[in-house]
Amino acid sequence: MRGWLQRLWPGCCVACGGRCEGEDLCAGCRTELPKNEICCPRCALPLVEPADSCGRCLKKVPAFDQAWVPWRYAQPLDLMLLKLKFGGNLACARVLSSLWGEQLGQQRSGQVDLLIPIPLAVDRLRERGYNQALELARPLARAAGLALAPGALRRIRATEPQSGLDAKARRRNLAGAFAADAKVRGRRIALIDDVMTTGATLNAAAKALKKAGASEVHAWALARA
Repeated sequence: MRGWLQRLWPGCCVACGGRCEGEDLCAGCRTELPKNEICCPRCALPLVEPADSCGRCLKKVPAFDQAWVPWRYAQPLDLMLLKLKFGGNLACARVLSSLWGEQLGQQRSGQVDLLIPIPLAVDRLRERGYNQALELARPLARAAGLALAPGALRRIRATEPQSGLDAKARRRNLAGAFAADAKVRGRRIALIDDVMTTGATLNAAAKALKKAGASEVHAWALARA
């Protein structure tokens, strides 16, 4: 029981491990969170200067309607995501979802009416014991007063891990990997994931949701790589 409680309430900064009085994230790490302010409005790709679209989206428009990714995948955020994803540190999910909720204004939350986390492959869910996207989505949905439907999207075939694959291989790996429930018809969906790299996962999921009749699909991730 003690070990489980320490994973949820570690008593120190979940990013750097330093002493943290009454908080899960120290002031220094909070200040250093890498914001993704100048980015493509469609896919959230970091840009040097503001633009209506990035080159990638001009060449091929994503299946999702727009993306919201408030941070870039860099320290200290990447450390927390790695601890959550591969280290079983659920305190990081609580901290990250709280930070995410602070960035979610009424205008953005009013653009959607249903949150759906990206589902994990069955073998990876069995190995990890939880879906990090769901752990992030659950508190975010409560904070925003939005419905959460983790079962509305499912993986219908096994896929290789995306890490180590290039953009083309990622798209091929996920082609036809998802199917959506009829309950998404006419709904404005926010897809929830931890990290957006090439956008292949969110794009494949958005295609399945649009095929099932979703009126809009927004891609929400914590960090953009």
